[in-house]
Amino acid sequence: MKEGAQIPELFQRLFREHYPEVARKLYALTGDYAAAEDLAQEVFLRLYQNHPDRLETVGAWLHRVLTRIAYDYLRQRSSGKTTLEKEMARVAAWSEGAAPSGETEVIREWEKDVVRRVLQKLSDRDRTALLLREEGYSYEEIALRLEVNPKTVGTLLARAEERLKKKYGQEEEQYDGRRNETDRRGAGI
Repeated sequence: MKEGAQIPELFQRLFREHYPEVARKLYALTGDYAAAEDLAQEVFLRLYQNHPDRLETVGAWLHRVLTRIAYDYLRQRSSGKTTLEKEMARVAAWSEGAAPSGETEVIREWEKDVVRRVLQKLSDRDRTALLLREEGYSYEEIALRLEVNPKTVGTLLARAEERLKKKYGQEEEQYDGRRNETDRRGAGI
């Protein structure tokens, strides 16, 4: 970034240009609009305090920072989330739209939890590649963000998707095994 009085102007331009994308990615990673907005502010605070040397790399720099911040947030949230916070999140989600049935809500929450757990079991590169593709990034953009050859992105995504499917299947099997054990205990078997 440029020095002196031009820094605030440049920062404002970068903020206006990149904020929507940063907030969208953070929401995709966290599933929480309010947290995504707070985390986006943290990303831009870091940009202001410790910017990259080359302006043309600011997009990749922002992506790396937002990914780290989101993963830190998710680790913190999963280890310290209280019952009250979970209930507040459930009520907030319910108030945003029509009330889903209890069964639909349970299934939706279970699926979200499974996907988040499975994504956490993947390598950072696999997880980032899949999330970027889900967000609509081109192979060239994914290659740039992951710092790999664009010709390898298709293979990288295919392998990451296979690992995701395998781990998802394993997660479902574990759930089914626990559920069957609970059913047998409930039936006195």
